[in-house]
Amino acid sequence: MTHSADFIRIITERGYMHQATSLEGLDKVATEKSIPAYIGFDCTADSLHVGSLVQIMMLRVLQQTGHKPIVLMGGGTTKVGDPSGKDSQRPLLSDQDIENNKNGIKKIFEKYLTFGDRPGDAVMVDNAEWLDELGYISFLRNYGVHFSVNRMLSMDSVKLRLDREQPMSFLEFNYAILQAYDFMELRRRYGCLLQMGGSDQWGNIVTGVDLTRRVDNQEVFGLTSPLITTSSGAKMGKSAQGAIWLNKEKLPVWDFWQYWRNTEDADVGRFLRLFTEIPLDEIKRLEQLKGSEINDAKIILANAVTSLCHSPEEAEAAASTAQKAFAEGGKAEGLPEVEIDTDEISFVAALNLAGLANSNGEARRLIRGGGARLNDTPVQDEDLTITGNDFDKDGKVKLSAGKKRHVLLARR
Repeated sequence: MTHSADFIRIITERGYMHQATSLEGLDKVATEKSIPAYIGFDCTADSLHVGSLVQIMMLRVLQQTGHKPIVLMGGGTTKVGDPSGKDSQRPLLSDQDIENNKNGIKKIFEKYLTFGDRPGDAVMVDNAEWLDELGYISFLRNYGVHFSVNRMLSMDSVKLRLDREQPMSFLEFNYAILQAYDFMELRRRYGCLLQMGGSDQWGNIVTGVDLTRRVDNQEVFGLTSPLITTSSGAKMGKSAQGAIWLNKEKLPVWDFWQYWRNTEDADVGRFLRLFTEIPLDEIKRLEQLKGSEINDAKIILANAVTSLCHSPEEAEAAASTAQKAFAEGGKAEGLPEVEIDTDEISFVAALNLAGLANSNGEARRLIRGGGARLNDTPVQDEDLTITGNDFDKDGKVKLSAGKKRHVLLARR
């Protein structure tokens, strides 16, 4: 199908499209005028991770094609907790925790969107503005009648939990109602015509479209992106060492760059489409590279994603560090560093301290498997102790797990 609106065409070509409530209708409206559209982000941590990057990029494409992004901070819905994809209830956070998390998340969007007062500028709002003020009885009387419990029980976010015989609190059960109300409120306040989100949000989004039609007699639209997994089936946003955070206070730029550099061969083309702005013709050339040449495409991917999320200068520094660490065998300034207060530490303890192993047993298995190195020299002795002689003139030693994970141990 050929789409008239640049926004619809681009997100389809680059792989962001999964489902839409009325794609033809949305395409027509987006061709005729600039549309405000939103995605919600709950404040469950003080940073988002790369699992949210598809949605952030969708907002960026939206703005670049002449439309208005609305970033909805879930200051209100975080107090309830989204049950989507969860086997248990999220821990309830205090108001101060939510506020701190919200401030951490805000910094990310300034890298991807232009905020301001012009018609196409992005705005950031918090659903606590209206949700915190709702009177429970009046809300139930005005809007509860529009929600079928039968339909809510059939929603994936609820059904999957019940099928697994995992408890769901009444608090969580209300989440879909509040998200639907958000959509209606944003249409009233900002003329919002489109809600976007991941495919796990489809039920919640459709509920908001339906509520807005029933209560305000207005047509709005929903659109979701596919769940992004790697070719091996792993969920985006996680690594062996934990979440791949977007804030450098949570994850060093080097580790972020390295995550993309380690992309599986089969994912390079898809990730270039989703997470960079490299032209499609160039991506087609890059994804056809074979053998060791595919590593060039991975470096381009890592540089492009890191430039957007952090800065071109930090991407260049990470690439330079990688060149020195891998190609030249040096210690490479810019690698993650962990400080210690002693001249002696067991190699097993050092691997744990550096985050290259999660337990003594894992560290010993790494050594037995030949994957552990000290200053680029393989270590076979599980009882090895790092001493003052192993530190260089700057007081550092290089620890490695495999060929791609490196940390500098530095004396204070």
